[in-house]
Amino acid sequence: MATAVKSYFSSTRIAVLALFSALAAVLYIFNFAIPFAFPGFLEFKFADVPVLIGTFALGPASGCIIVVMMVLIKLVCVSTRTMFVGDFADIVIGIAFCLPAGLIYRKNRTFKGAVWGMAAGSAVSVAVSVLANWLVLVPFYVQFMFGGSWGPLLGMMTPLFPSCTRENFYNFYLWVSVLPFNALRCLVASLITVLVYKHVSRAINRLNARIAPKQAVSPRLAVLGRTLVVLGVILAALIFAFFAVLRYLLAP
Repeated sequence: MATAVKSYFSSTRIAVLALFSALAAVLYIFNFAIPFAFPGFLEFKFADVPVLIGTFALGPASGCIIVVMMVLIKLVCVSTRTMFVGDFADIVIGIAFCLPAGLIYRKNRTFKGAVWGMAAGSAVSVAVSVLANWLVLVPFYVQFMFGGSWGPLLGMMTPLFPSCTRENFYNFYLWVSVLPFNALRCLVASLITVLVYKHVSRAINRLNARIAPKQAVSPRLAVLGRTLVVLGVILAALIFAFFAVLRYLLAP
């Protein structure tokens, strides 16, 4: 297992991982709101573009590493405003986007495979973003950031949705804000990636051939990859189950 890990993290892969992580982190830090369409605390980022390209170039596991490194670099440079909960949610949502895209593209390294991968990743990422906000982020902000008061959240929602109240908050927030916002985020990232795909696809394929040639993929390394994916899915399910129980216990 140690040999498989060592062969996976070659010097070339580490260098390219660092490059994509740094680029993603810069785009992650420099974000902006779209206040005429979504609540101001939903900040738009273009960081998904280098994450996707890095995933296609290096594989789904490396794409997940880029997401984690992106957030860690941001924390070092800017720190956190959400006691790390929002940053953790960004990692989960980012991995939900790149992991399905990378798994599908690895099986079909073509333009069609990239498009189907991004479509699947978008669907999973949007679903995870809705679950994360419902089970984790909103209960955390209300209970721990705002001392149990819904006032601050409602105050950020009512400029766009004057009829938003505590009783119908999730209807406005999840289905009119979070879902379309993350769908737009994934769509924009996918469109930009599609536009640059033709220019970088040859380089991606050459990089794939250099870093992970077919004859170099040992059965042990393949088992390692599948094990990491299964463990990641189980961990994500356990995390969401924990927060589901926590949300139930904290509910008034």
